[in-house]
Amino acid sequence: MPHWSVYTGDSEPHDGVDRLPPPPPWRAFDGEPVLPTPRDADDEAAVSPDRVHRARTYVAAPESVQLVNAALVLRRPLLVTGPPGTGKSSLAYAVARELRLGPVLRWNITSRSTLSDGLYQYDPLSRLYAARQAAAWRAGASRGELPGAGASRGDLPGAGASRGDLPGAGTSRGDLPGAANEASAAGADGVEDHLRLGPLGTALLPYDRPRVLLVDEIDKSDLDLPNDLLNVLEEGQYEIPELMRATRHSADAATAEVLADGTDTPVPVTRGRVRCRAFPFVVLTSNGEREFPPAFLRRCVRLKLRRPDHEQLTEIVRAHLATPPGEADHLITRFLNRAADGELATDQLLNALYLTGVAGLDPASRDALADELMPYLTPTADTDGF
Repeated sequence: MPHWSVYTGDSEPHDGVDRLPPPPPWRAFDGEPVLPTPRDADDEAAVSPDRVHRARTYVAAPESVQLVNAALVLRRPLLVTGPPGTGKSSLAYAVARELRLGPVLRWNITSRSTLSDGLYQYDPLSRLYAARQAAAWRAGASRGELPGAGASRGDLPGAGASRGDLPGAGTSRGDLPGAANEASAAGADGVEDHLRLGPLGTALLPYDRPRVLLVDEIDKSDLDLPNDLLNVLEEGQYEIPELMRATRHSADAATAEVLADGTDTPVPVTRGRVRCRAFPFVVLTSNGEREFPPAFLRRCVRLKLRRPDHEQLTEIVRAHLATPPGEADHLITRFLNRAADGELATDQLLNALYLTGVAGLDPASRDALADELMPYLTPTADTDGF
């Protein structure tokens, strides 16, 4: 391995990321306060068994190892393209486990995904409801009543709006536009109690080690999302306007405790601004169904995965299953022959090997069942796709 490499691809966890070369001057970040990396991604108590298995059994090609290290050193996202079933998303779990970078943060992209979905989610309606609850409770307390005692007289949250008892009630029954003022005046839970960071927003927190962010199937997004990501990934930071407004005039409440993705432990955010310290290892996967803008591509390290050959498939099978070599070789050859005529995925081969192994079938029945388990993923010239 070159001296600048920290990821080896051999799946053995280690702390090599601490030897990562310093970033290029134009990719250095200084976010604070520094946060410790969450529990190791290879800790089976912290990660679901299927993801542990996926990380342990991933077989990395030499080109993948080299480009993963390039993305880590350059502090750039890794855009991974390739047919389905070639291990694009599994690569993120393998890197997180080997380098002990904590649980993978996963953002599954759809045609409706927006940048704000990945950064954070804020629920103003829940804050409005909390404000009304607090106001009603205080109104009852000022009359010497027990909390909730006024329910029979309409003192439940929201009921006071008709009498003008609630702050902001004169603004069309205290509807959403007055929620911020109402919450502030009522002393209800702050903005941070109704806000949670998304996977992208969490990855950009100032962790002492890079987090792993998997942005899965970015080619499914609408046309604007890749361009919307440019500034955030280039600058390594973002702002939360709701928190900025809430802390603008308060020196005592400049830092808010906000829930992050994948945990119930709050993290500090100062003045509504988040800036990374160790740039996250971002894996963007694509099935190659669309082209990306040049401005987006030039900011990524690009890895194109190809169909594994017989030798690579043998390694993959060996990592996943204890299948007798002769039987595995037979079905691997059958899989490759079928793949020459249409689209197949490696997990179809693994399914066929596992099921035919436990079924105890004779060779002819085994082959017939294997063919049923390996249908083409796209229509071919002589089939209807099934």
